[in-house]
Amino acid sequence: MSAAHPFVDLQHEIPGLLLDMKYHGDDNFMGTPVDGYEAQRAWLTEPAAQALVGVQRALARFDLGLKIFDAYRPQRAVDHFLRWCDSPCDAALKTRYYPSLEKAELFSEGYLSKSSSHCRGSTVDLTIVSLNNGEDRPTELDMGTIFDFFGPQSWLDCDSISPQARANRLLLQQLMTAAGFIPFHHEWWHFTLRDEPYPHTAFDIPIR
Repeated sequence: MSAAHPFVDLQHEIPGLLLDMKYHGDDNFMGTPVDGYEAQRAWLTEPAAQALVGVQRALARFDLGLKIFDAYRPQRAVDHFLRWCDSPCDAALKTRYYPSLEKAELFSEGYLSKSSSHCRGSTVDLTIVSLNNGEDRPTELDMGTIFDFFGPQSWLDCDSISPQARANRLLLQQLMTAAGFIPFHHEWWHFTLRDEPYPHTAFDIPIR
């Protein structure tokens, strides 16, 4: 934890943790780096980070591990999302991330929020990777959709994905809930620490 902010760096806390911070680059639903993501780092509050330590340890026994897509999110990033909603639509990004919705519906349907739980520092977006797959790099387990696919296929109770993807989602949900996190019905990757230390504070500290 830094004197400048109340968060810890997850890669310093969790051995072997993988990062794919989508909003630091352009591989995301906006197609551009997002305001406030100035470094390829994942920050969380200390209690949330320590809860993830246990999840990583449990997965390691099976040559599995965690990959983080997003963690703490500065409020300025949420403001960037709001401005993006007023910009022209990119057809390719719409097809990939929100084919059945219009931009404004991402907020009205609950996929995006003007007051994101990520800004409180105890919410994390993540998946499971296989560490022993005979390939050069760990591969993500099949979860049925990509990260940030906004539609019913990403809901926890979706039954139109493969049995293997449903099993992989269930594994992630069971491990995360056992560690004290609450899942979000619309997004299989999204979890918030039940006893988060800053439940009413939206931080706006850029990630550097």
